[in-house]
Amino acid sequence: MCRTTHLEPRSPRPHLVHADEGSLLFPSAFPPAYSERKNAMTYQPSLFESQLNLPEGFRYEPKLLDEAEERALVAEIQRLPLKEFEFHGFSGKRRVVSFGWKYDFNQAKLREAAAVPEFFRPVREKAARFAGLDAHALEHLLVTEYEPGAPIGWHKDRAIFADVIGISLLSPCTFRFRRKSGAGWERASLRLAPRSAYLLHGPARTDWEHSIPGVERLRYSLTFRNFRAESQR
Repeated sequence: MCRTTHLEPRSPRPHLVHADEGSLLFPSAFPPAYSERKNAMTYQPSLFESQLNLPEGFRYEPKLLDEAEERALVAEIQRLPLKEFEFHGFSGKRRVVSFGWKYDFNQAKLREAAAVPEFFRPVREKAARFAGLDAHALEHLLVTEYEPGAPIGWHKDRAIFADVIGISLLSPCTFRFRRKSGAGWERASLRLAPRSAYLLHGPARTDWEHSIPGVERLRYSLTFRNFRAESQR
């Protein structure tokens, strides 16, 4: 277990470490480390996942898509009206577009957005099968473009959402976890490969914060979310 007692420094440029539109923002990043907690999901973790001791409720599929599927998705994404992400007056290096629903941070409201385009339906089906969900339950899709150097700060996804499925395209990134443990932090990290998928469910979704440090090369991500049964929209 990795523990620290010093205070986290404030980020001098908060627009560089904000969370995405389905998330709650937390302070700036600690260096990645490995957690000592073992994965105890009902899902049987792979040997790779077990060796990393990732949080309970986290699943990883390194090859959800093939290269042809990735190329087709990237071509469609590059035609979308991506806009700089805005968070309480700050904008970031990431560009985003939402489908199904969109969270407006300036108004603190969830708003309906355009329907998920047809060309995203096959990947949504794959994401749903990977997570053991019905594809139609994945009502929210966030498409994100990360320029080189663009990060996403420590956060948890908003409480109205249940599971979170992320798909990486074009380039890898480091996906980091942390949760409070006494005076310090318990941590874990994993390198997400292009065309891979992850699932945040259970404790990995509700107990742990996650972040991505600045990416090395252009990266796109697709983030699918379903709603909690009790959520009002």
